[in-house]
Amino acid sequence: MLKFEQVLHANLSGLKEAVTVWGETVSKLEKTKEKAETGLQAKADKADWKGENAGVTQAFVRKTAKEFGDALTEASSIRNILRDAQGEFQAAKSELEKLVAEAPGKGIRIDPDGVVSYLVHPDRRSKDYDGPKPEQADFEAMRSAIKAAIDRANNADDVASRALRGLVGSDKMNFSGTNYDSLKAASKAQDAEDAHAAYELYKKGDDATPEEIDKLNALFKANQKDPYFAEKFALEVGPKGSMEYWADMGDPSDGSRLGVDHRDKLKELQTNWSLTLATATHSTSPEMEQWKADVIKAGSEPIQTRGTSPYGFQVMSNLMRVGDYDDKFLKDYGTGLVVTERKMTGDGRLPADRAWHQLTGGPSHLNWMGGDLGNDPMVGFMEGLGHNPKASTDFFNGDIDLTPENTKDDKKLDPFDYFTKDREWPEEINDKGDRTKEPGYNALGHALESATTGHPYDAEAEGLKDVRTKENAEVMQKVVERYGSDPKYMHEQPGIDDSLGKMGAAYIDELNRSLETDSDTTMEEKRNSPFGYNDAHGKSRFGDDFDTKLLWNRGDAVNFMGIVAQSETGHSTLSAAESLYTTSVLDEVGPKPGSTFDDRDLTDARTTLRVGSEAQGILDESRMAQIDKDYEKDSEEHKKAVGRTTEWVKFGIGAAAAGGVAALTGGAGGVLVPLAAETVGGAVTTVIGMEADDMAEKYEKDELLKKKSDDLSDEALAMGKENALRPGIAYANAPGWSEKDRNYLDEELVKYVRDSRMHARDNSLPDPYEKK
Repeated sequence: MLKFEQVLHANLSGLKEAVTVWGETVSKLEKTKEKAETGLQAKADKADWKGENAGVTQAFVRKTAKEFGDALTEASSIRNILRDAQGEFQAAKSELEKLVAEAPGKGIRIDPDGVVSYLVHPDRRSKDYDGPKPEQADFEAMRSAIKAAIDRANNADDVASRALRGLVGSDKMNFSGTNYDSLKAASKAQDAEDAHAAYELYKKGDDATPEEIDKLNALFKANQKDPYFAEKFALEVGPKGSMEYWADMGDPSDGSRLGVDHRDKLKELQTNWSLTLATATHSTSPEMEQWKADVIKAGSEPIQTRGTSPYGFQVMSNLMRVGDYDDKFLKDYGTGLVVTERKMTGDGRLPADRAWHQLTGGPSHLNWMGGDLGNDPMVGFMEGLGHNPKASTDFFNGDIDLTPENTKDDKKLDPFDYFTKDREWPEEINDKGDRTKEPGYNALGHALESATTGHPYDAEAEGLKDVRTKENAEVMQKVVERYGSDPKYMHEQPGIDDSLGKMGAAYIDELNRSLETDSDTTMEEKRNSPFGYNDAHGKSRFGDDFDTKLLWNRGDAVNFMGIVAQSETGHSTLSAAESLYTTSVLDEVGPKPGSTFDDRDLTDARTTLRVGSEAQGILDESRMAQIDKDYEKDSEEHKKAVGRTTEWVKFGIGAAAAGGVAALTGGAGGVLVPLAAETVGGAVTTVIGMEADDMAEKYEKDELLKKKSDDLSDEALAMGKENALRPGIAYANAPGWSEKDRNYLDEELVKYVRDSRMHARDNSLPDPYEKK
């Protein structure tokens, strides 16, 4: 793989010379070929040879003449490959040179190895510095441009080197005669060759050796994002081919040892196969459009193997767990899947698991990625939506026509209501061999995460931005209404609590905006609220209706936050998000470090800390009440659960802040938290870098476990209050304040938080859930 410095400093003179030399060779061979055809071969064809000459010499002359033509074709192909490769390398090199030249003018430094940083770090700028001040978005754009240039060079290098090796060939006695008129043509030919090689391995089914499965995985990986390869493979295997292959892999009755001895290889194969088909669905060729239609049509049909008969939807859904499938295909697939399930359950009169009983044989093992065996097709489909935010958002905001064949009725189903309330999700067998509904609700949570945040649920934290739209917010309104209406929805849907915490974190700004209001029922924000996301003109990212209007009222916000915080995971995620968001608002609305201010300038800062402290109180009180309900007082489990309530402070360590978003990375894994400003200020940076109190160690000590639960609860709530002070402390200690101002802010703001913490108890918090 080529690196930044190799592309930037590449000496292309040798390659340019090679193109020239091969061009000259082509010209010479054109003349030689003409002579061979008009002279040597023409005379041989006219000769009236008899005996051995007619059968040997004449054929030899013809073959020799043909070799001149093949030599010309091969030389032309080599020239074309080298010419286009040189063009690609030069374009990549020129782009890097341009970026390096432009970087200082943008306040950006590009190191010799391509690492991007400040030209003059903010901490080292003089007071009268008036140079460029790049923001995170500028760094991201620069990194993206550098990567694109390097990828361009690497792609050209890979295709060219493979094409040249292929042109030379293994036959030392003959020219290959392969014709490439461009690097692009060579790339397509290589894709077709790889797709056919993959097809040949596919035909072996579960009779393939482990080494052959490795080869198939290698072919998929090498062409993972290549649309031409993906389409060629999908079409060659056929719509039902993938289903039949995967059903056969999941049939335990035919003696194959792959699923017993090489589960890791099948897991990798499932991932690679899914990614390949996902890429293929983005093609709009007539053949692929028919392929997509045939996949959906086959969904309601049994796929018969030796010992199993899963339905097509059951098989295909397990090949949708990863990858970015085409939006329209996902919507059409989901519609067909839901319509089929409703028909098979008598329009919902029977539970969903009755729909997916196999007609003959035992259950199939269709999912090798862990969590469940893959018999409920909705699980894989929800995972597919979890990786495609637009499709997921449209799905949960739309409706499904249950009788598409009847244009006279209006029999519609609301997918959000169906999956979050009405559908009785089947139990699945998890990795421990237990029957549980957790895989289904976990996948549902992933789909809702992508629908509300606008990002795949498992997106890498680096480079994420706040991309929420009005449509995303509409799904979030449904989430808050459903899961804030009654604790049973979260507690009776195992596996969804972590997703609810992440969704709440992604809308922590709007939750704070609702908490600021004085009334539990008003839908209008408090005037000039420091919360929410408004641009410089006071406009909401969710449309004109929400410039002053709330997404939900205060009562709904309290209920949702309180219920989600009853979960240990939900409490941790929301607490960490609240701390970071409050700190970012202080950065935005408080006096800037080093400026002069009077007491009135702290009004918005006080409001920010008051609401943030109250929110932390809601979360802590709700979690404590649920612990009391779940565990017997003074039991070891009760004490340990109480001890874990303050571990959320560790989530802030290592958080990545960029582009108006903080992505919690210290245990929460890519949890998005919107910030109040695009530029991350000193207070956010300070709170992210603070040392976290390791409460886990404290509460694991024997002497603390011997304490009474009430004493531990009081101590944990007190620690929660101290953690609620962190934003104020971070702001007061941000670089730039004089010692006098720092002491004043610390005294004034910290005191305010301590007093306002008590407001949390004024709320009517949701009752803890009582297990049946």
